[in-house]
Amino acid sequence: MSDRRVTLDDLGAWLIKGNADAVDLAGRFAADARVTSWCVRPGYRVRLMRPGQPVVFWASGSRGRAPYGVWGLGRVAAAPIPGEPGGPWTLPLDLTILDEPRRVRREVLRSDARLAGAEVFRQPQAANPSYLTVAQFAALRDHLPAPHGPVRPG
Repeated sequence: MSDRRVTLDDLGAWLIKGNADAVDLAGRFAADARVTSWCVRPGYRVRLMRPGQPVVFWASGSRGRAPYGVWGLGRVAAAPIPGEPGGPWTLPLDLTILDEPRRVRREVLRSDARLAGAEVFRQPQAANPSYLTVAQFAALRDHLPAPHGPVRPG
């Protein structure tokens, strides 16, 4: 997944991805903006997940087909649930997808030098979960509309 090991000391937020080219994420979230679980790959990262940790939802896919980037925010709701041997685990979530105008586009985030090294840019095909460091999550919050980020003058 990554040559860098995530530590709880530098974990800002978990980042889970959904491929909007493979699944109609826009349609799914238009019907229900709440995400109560997502599949994650078993491994040391899943064992670091704790209830209450921040989670960012990242929509990916072919550029130009949809406004890809950060679509939602929430928290880990409970400990990850093991799946079948060798299969994905389920991560319980309390996460809400933002209304489309409030989503933060990939291009905006990629142009922020503080986020240039984020794993989602370095290894976009890596399995869930990915992560943001404390500094990267702080930088992301600068781009989010209130109440998740700063209030910006109109």
